Amino acid sequence: MDLHKLFESDPELMRLLRIIAELGLQDCWLAAGTLRNYVWNVLSDRPGLEDASDLDVVFYDQAVSYEDTLALQADLNHRYPTYQWEVKNQVYMHSHSPNTQPYQSATDAISKYPERCTAIAARLNEQGHIDLFLPYGAADIEQFIVQPTPHFVADPERMTVYRKRMAKKDWADKWEKLRVEEM
Repeated sequence: MDLHKLFESDPELMRLLRIIAELGLQDCWLAAGTLRNYVWNVLSDRPGLEDASDLDVVFYDQAVSYEDTLALQADLNHRYPTYQWEVKNQVYMHSHSPNTQPYQSATDAISKYPERCTAIAARLNEQGHIDLFLPYGAADIEQFIVQPTPHFVADPERMTVYRKRMAKKDWADKWEKLRVEEM
């Protein structure tokens, strides 16, 4: 599956990527569940953005405070209320992952998400085309495989977080082909 073509063929997704690009944030991406679910929906013969209530926007900028990030998120939710915008400056997010050093960039953070299939991000480049970041490739997403990233496998506390996360998710109810694995 050519994810570039898939995403670029969707006018609504391209509009969202333009909105995100216009924010002018450093190292900024549409990421995680938004795109993972999009691919799983398409592979399940459903509209890509079906049930896309939240949009995961991640960026990395040490000059932007936590409070400024919250204000930006509130502004997006006010201007584009169709979606639940979740804007996260990755400068502050390492504290949500046990025994994790501060991230060095948004892509560093994305590569350390709990699941390999969630480690996906897209943004528009200066030419208006999509840049994709897939540190573990697209195979897990395309094959409905959920497994922890190496970052989570490397630490028992992080694996506890992974297991709890998997127990709370209803992914298998939404996507019957899904296979959850543990390393």
